[in-house]
Amino acid sequence: EVQLAESGGGSVQVGGSLRLSCEAPSTLENVYMGWFRQAPGKEREGVATIRGNLATTIARSVKDRFTISQDDASNTVYLQMTNLKPEDTAMYYCAAGPISLWYSSLSPASITIWGQGTQVTVSS
Repeated sequence: EVQLAESGGGSVQVGGSLRLSCEAPSTLENVYMGWFRQAPGKEREGVATIRGNLATTIARSVKDRFTISQDDASNTVYLQMTNLKPEDTAMYYCAAGPISLWYSSLSPASITIWGQGTQVTVSS
């Protein structure tokens, strides 16, 4: 079973920053990586995805505030979050999906591997 190891969640005040990390097994191939989130009572939504270091997608709700990046040497994907807002409060999940579904990468339905999640709480 493939496991994705997330870290970096926590509590922060409005306007603060956090960086989430997700380490994937080196044996994981032909996938894109991404971050999704789910707030209480809401559906899971795509936040950002990355295909190697060739392409990224960012949800409109976090554009200009969140950045996704990938370190190939350590098989780690990062989500840098800045200017956090209360509406960013959610459980954040690292995920992987097949390259063949890249053009729908922000859809949770395209994901085949999920991490366990890390909580992000933004308070005013």
